[in-house]
Amino acid sequence: MKTGLVLEGGGMRGLYTIGVLDYFMSQNFWADYVIGVSAGACNGISYLSRQPGRNFRVNTQYIGDKRYLSLQSYLKTGSLFGMDFIFRELPTQLDPIDFEAFTQNPCEFVVGLTHVKTGQPAYFGKQPTLEEECLLLQASSSLPIFSPQVNFQGENYLDGGTSDPIPFAKALADGCDRVVVVLTRERGYVKQPEKYRPIYRRVFSKSPGMVACLDRRHQVYNRELEELAQLEREGRALVIAPETPLGIDRFEKDQGKLTKAFEQGMEDARKALESPWWQQTK
Repeated sequence: MKTGLVLEGGGMRGLYTIGVLDYFMSQNFWADYVIGVSAGACNGISYLSRQPGRNFRVNTQYIGDKRYLSLQSYLKTGSLFGMDFIFRELPTQLDPIDFEAFTQNPCEFVVGLTHVKTGQPAYFGKQPTLEEECLLLQASSSLPIFSPQVNFQGENYLDGGTSDPIPFAKALADGCDRVVVVLTRERGYVKQPEKYRPIYRRVFSKSPGMVACLDRRHQVYNRELEELAQLEREGRALVIAPETPLGIDRFEKDQGKLTKAFEQGMEDARKALESPWWQQTK
């Protein structure tokens, strides 16, 4: 049975996902396939390289560093998150990714992006070098309006969560028999239409596909939640999600709140692996 692990994005709400993944590693639960978008993809790479604790360190020890997340970064680079710092310096020097372990891991790894010209999702597997893999993660994490577009293999891309926020359908299409889906929004959450429509219509005036993608984003997200609920009822999906709002947003810098989200993820992962669904299908 091929088990897929699907990781939603959400910026700093991803501390919840980090807690889930660290608990999975502590229990030697290793999926056959991992797909993520934005922060979900960034957290997934440390799962494949089998480096528990790495993502927690990266997202808490450096959160006060202006190179990581700051208005100064936005004014200097056009991105609130310091992309060069996060996707170059951190994974290669300050807290290196074990890229050899990542590449040798037989688990499939897929990162979702959004093609700026068409507004459609695009998916990429493992890359041959750490530099290319990090560029892929950067593209998937580049928020429309808040980050510049990223050129990857000759095309421009942005945040993968914009076009396919919970990519379980891709996991099933790639042969997964069941999926474990980690959400960073609470159960019962309903996404509202995007804000700043006049701004993004102007920013993407030459990319009507991207404007249309942002216009329908809430509809795609809510439809995917409905489809995921049906998979749960059919016994094909195990969903791990906060029961109540995490109380943090994608730009959160309070270490106490971030740590609490991490600990909640750990606890919810424990409950999930002890659930009747998991015990019957493992």
